Amino acid sequence: MLKVENLYASYGAIRAVHGISLEVAEGELVALLGINGAGKSTTLKAISGVLRPIQGSVMLYGEEIGNRKPEAIVKKGISLVPEGRDIFGGLTVEENLRLGAFASYDRARYKEDLEEMFGLFPILKERFHQAGGLLSGGEQQMLAIARALMSRPKLLMLDEPSLGLSPAMTDQIFELIVTLRERGTTILLVEQNAERALEIVDRAYLLATGSLEFAGTPDEMKRKVDLTSVYLGGDEDETCEVRL
Repeated sequence: MLKVENLYASYGAIRAVHGISLEVAEGELVALLGINGAGKSTTLKAISGVLRPIQGSVMLYGEEIGNRKPEAIVKKGISLVPEGRDIFGGLTVEENLRLGAFASYDRARYKEDLEEMFGLFPILKERFHQAGGLLSGGEQQMLAIARALMSRPKLLMLDEPSLGLSPAMTDQIFELIVTLRERGTTILLVEQNAERALEIVDRAYLLATGSLEFAGTPDEMKRKVDLTSVYLGGDEDETCEVRL
């Protein structure tokens, strides 16, 4: 489904991603792991068009989308739930969800999708006419995910969905991700909690300082990568120690 090859991305003069290549097959749940600053969020932004790649290819079903605008990429079938959620706090839950459906709005389809979101997120039905900014952090995260799903994406990208949430709400978010995967949603997940992510994903990529360090199944990563060293640090040249 998604194929990224030799991707480079920068913020001005700062090179954030260095030649990353990755793939996500239809129906897969794939994680991008690594410490803060590893290039995970930058990779998602480059795929979604929020940040334009300076080199490399982003292909969706064999079609190059790397130089398209974000709204065009949403219409092609990729939705990003950004780190920090970025809901519109001054708008109601309903208005946020309606904005999520902008790519292909149809009244009948919109009502059908709303009912599906209410099934996944019952709290949003209760809060339907409340301002998004009045929701709790966990409720805002649910709204952000629901808003992205309203475009019926072929690929859903989640950037740190558990960030800042309570343990109980984190459990709910991970249960939701598993539910979405079981329903057939293809997901590319950026998650700081590597242990939790490896419990649910099919495959994982490990990034360090903007480069790809390892790729494999959760079992392979647990066997071959010293995740304690990766996340807690060590000597500079052991920051991403791999046991091959």
